[in-house]
Amino acid sequence: MTRVLRFIPILFLLLPLIEIALFILVGRTIGVMPTLGLVVLAVVLGIAVLRQQGLSVLNRMRSNMQTGTLPGQALFDGMVLAVAAVLLIIPGFLGDAIALVLMVPPVRHWLYKTLTRNMTVVQTTTTSYRHANDAEPPHLKGSQTIDLDDDDWQRK
Repeated sequence: MTRVLRFIPILFLLLPLIEIALFILVGRTIGVMPTLGLVVLAVVLGIAVLRQQGLSVLNRMRSNMQTGTLPGQALFDGMVLAVAAVLLIIPGFLGDAIALVLMVPPVRHWLYKTLTRNMTVVQTTTTSYRHANDAEPPHLKGSQTIDLDDDDWQRK
């Protein structure tokens, strides 16, 4: 794990350089205007995916909660799709390629299974009860509010 963390600063330096190199290569291959068109198209696609998939995932989570199942897969799908949409919105061809891979449902399912293989989900609940003859819960009997008039108190 610490080996992976050691490479994160290097990734932050390399990724922009890779994106710039890809912009230059694509621009040389298809021209400047088509390259800019692809970038704008990716941004529009990212916004559309974020809007459509976000609502879809919220509906799936709601239906999971109504049936009493944990919405782990739905939450994960929503998070991965949000990351994919952000990658599409940020200009860059490498990020767009990663985003398109993340949008494929079998890839998301494999990623979910891989990341949650060693996780344990614990669900906790609390319950309370009252006797039928209790008029009020014991902690609510009697008023906790002290009502004072202006002449009943003084500042020291």
